[in-house]
Amino acid sequence: MLLLDYQNVLIESILRDRFAPDTTPTAIDQVVSDFDNVTFHISTPTSKSHLLISLAIKCYPELVKYGAAAVLQREYSSYIVEPPENGYDFSVQIDLDNLPASPEERETLIQKISLLKRNAMAAPYEQAFDEFASLQEQAKQYTSESAPQGVREGGEVRAIHYREEEAIYIKASHDRVTVIFSTVFREETDRVYGKVFLQEFVDARKRGVQNAPQVLARDDPPLELQGVPGIKAGKGEITYVTFVLFPRHLTPQRRDAVISHIQTFRDYFHYHIKASKAYIHSRMRRRTADFLQVLRRARPEAQEAGGADGMGGAGAGRERKTASGRTFRVQG
Repeated sequence: MLLLDYQNVLIESILRDRFAPDTTPTAIDQVVSDFDNVTFHISTPTSKSHLLISLAIKCYPELVKYGAAAVLQREYSSYIVEPPENGYDFSVQIDLDNLPASPEERETLIQKISLLKRNAMAAPYEQAFDEFASLQEQAKQYTSESAPQGVREGGEVRAIHYREEEAIYIKASHDRVTVIFSTVFREETDRVYGKVFLQEFVDARKRGVQNAPQVLARDDPPLELQGVPGIKAGKGEITYVTFVLFPRHLTPQRRDAVISHIQTFRDYFHYHIKASKAYIHSRMRRRTADFLQVLRRARPEAQEAGGADGMGGAGAGRERKTASGRTFRVQG
């Protein structure tokens, strides 16, 4: 299976070309699309040497609520443009005449800018991971029976409605962080493929990948989403995929990689559903072409002159082909 990149590859390529020492600055005005209806705008509105990169993301107000402004300030402090470009939620500007001196620093800047979407979406995860650490420390002071209700039940559910009819829900507890993806299957075929893929996540953990997060899939809302606005009880078109992240996944050394991996789950999931359908369709077309070739080989040939119509000699006959393409003559 293919693991999708965390960064926007097109932005990375554009920046690498612009950052090359022998490159002459030129004007650019390009819109770049990303997964989850995210849009970037790369332009040079004031000067060819001043590159403006803007981000538009549907759930940006929710991300700001969960700390995105602080995360983006931490990552892009000296490059942030206020206010952002009209029609976009966040903008950074790079002066191509004042780039970092060393190639390593330039490469770091390229990676940081190409991870703009990832860093914006990371805010609710970081906030939930910090809340987990706080609840874990509080829980050490109590037994399971004497712990306050807030410690036992965990923190608030952070809802990020990043797509139409789909959302990510993140809930921190004293012993885990639960991440729930709601996803909609428009076609029954997609639902079948989806169940196969999700079962592979479950079976892979059973086969020996014991350190992997627990993965659960169901058609009705999980208990963690009780009371969350907009959640409809009962089964419908929505499938809920739950990842249970345990303390071993939430260490400071692993949290950045965990955030990057889990952010791409929905894109990874639906990408492989579509790729599997395309592969099956190509196999079907190839098999159909093979069948047609067999039929063409076995097609009766035109009756030879002087053959079985009684007009020719006694030795005349009709020519036939087998399915394998071999030719034989039927005597009249």
